[in-house]
Amino acid sequence: MADETINGGQKGTVGEAYLAQVKKKRLMNFTMLVVFLSLLVSGFYAADSRNAGGFWDGLANIFDFPTAMFSEAVERAPLMPGYLVKYFPSLIETINIAAASTLIGGLLGLGMSLLVTRGLAPLPWSVTPLRRVLDILRAIPEIVIALVLIFMLGGGPVPAMIAIALHSVGALGKLFSEVNENASLKPVEGLNSVGAGWIQRMWLGVIPQVAPNYLSYALLRFEINIRASAILGFVGAGGIGYDLRNTMSWGVGKYDEAAAIFILLFLTIVAVDQLSGLLRNRLTHGAATSQVTL
Repeated sequence: MADETINGGQKGTVGEAYLAQVKKKRLMNFTMLVVFLSLLVSGFYAADSRNAGGFWDGLANIFDFPTAMFSEAVERAPLMPGYLVKYFPSLIETINIAAASTLIGGLLGLGMSLLVTRGLAPLPWSVTPLRRVLDILRAIPEIVIALVLIFMLGGGPVPAMIAIALHSVGALGKLFSEVNENASLKPVEGLNSVGAGWIQRMWLGVIPQVAPNYLSYALLRFEINIRASAILGFVGAGGIGYDLRNTMSWGVGKYDEAAAIFILLFLTIVAVDQLSGLLRNRLTHGAATSQVTL
């Protein structure tokens, strides 16, 4: 009888402590939600007060531009194929910017990822400083880097390529390093036992294991870079975004050309998304199937 009383008291104490923890956690979550909503609302009103036109004043005109663009595109529909051909070279330039920046960012990101992966880095003391470098490259938006480079180098595709490549180094370096952490160290140890150098250990022992994931992340980054290169065109970095800015700035009379550019961008992004998604699935699932077969 005394044991049952003691056990019942212990259960009651544990239950009360659990309920107290649950209430405390709910209170903290509610407090964080209130703080987040307060910051969101205050930030919105601060941005609206700095907006020259005012958000609420311009809300009624939100459909004016799409309506004008659609009406002009329908009215001049016979001219649309010519516009698509006219702006196709600019689209190719945008794709080239994205491809070159992805290639450069991927190669540099691969090297950085091996230098910041614990257990693989040749200089363990350099892991933390290099990780901070990757954080800085990811934290600075491409458009900020592009604006600085345009001021230094002038307008054109080169500043856009450098800006996107630097941001890609930070993003892919982080993703690749997480993939490297899941690689088996047995091949590395075996190569080390026969006197292989660090580059040989990485090239023969690590990269073959994670290459499908590398390519998958690089293809995903290529999709993102196409969008980024189109956006950077608005600040004078070349590509189809530059033409889109000019047609939209011209106003009525050029909206049909803006519609053609939107169509080109939409079709390109959809095609790249589908193609890269198919390739990523084949890479990842093919790699998994081969591992199971082995």
